[in-house]
Amino acid sequence: MTLTLTVSDEVRALAPGFTHLAVEAHGLVNGPSDEASSALLDDAARRLAARLDGRAPHEDPHMAAWRAVYTAFGSKPSRTRNSAEALARRALADGGLPRINLLVDLYNAVSVAHLIPVGGEDLDLVRGGMRLVRATGEEDFVTVAGGEESVEHPDAGEVVWCDAAGVTCRRWNWRQGPRTRLTERTASAVFLLEGLAPLPVAELASAGAELAELLQKFSPGADVEVRAPESVA
Repeated sequence: MTLTLTVSDEVRALAPGFTHLAVEAHGLVNGPSDEASSALLDDAARRLAARLDGRAPHEDPHMAAWRAVYTAFGSKPSRTRNSAEALARRALADGGLPRINLLVDLYNAVSVAHLIPVGGEDLDLVRGGMRLVRATGEEDFVTVAGGEESVEHPDAGEVVWCDAAGVTCRRWNWRQGPRTRLTERTASAVFLLEGLAPLPVAELASAGAELAELLQKFSPGADVEVRAPESVA
């Protein structure tokens, strides 16, 4: 069953240049990071360095657009960075990118190589459709602090992804909750690639196609569907 994704009118008004693309996959085989996924992450870091050509990630026009949108909904972009900028900074640092598991490594590699925010949700753990909305401030965001489960609430007006059970990702694509994250037990997933003008839609589509190819390579026989990019303009 295809997951329903909805962007609210309030988000459309905030970011008229927003476009998202979804890759839905079933029959996936996940596992620990390995030499192949590690090599992909290293290659992504090299591609990023070539793309930036000495600039800092936040100086890229696409990252600058995300910073402007974060500021528009009341978030400080130098403190709560969008996921692509945060990953890019780690990719360029001495420690390099983290190795999480195969599926997370794949979408992190695509995110870094294309400098596009990419997230992954376990479809078996998502409740109902997913919506991108501006929060009221009363929604639940279940997270883990100090090894214990805790419930936070987003700021009023904050942009969040949510499902019927609560918030799945805070500050648009800043921090995903543990409830729907991809684990080594994940067999079905949706991957969200998000872009803002001036990123060409063709670049978003190229990143989606690359991710789909990697998913099929690492999970032979998986059913992978790439949806056409959806613009809110």
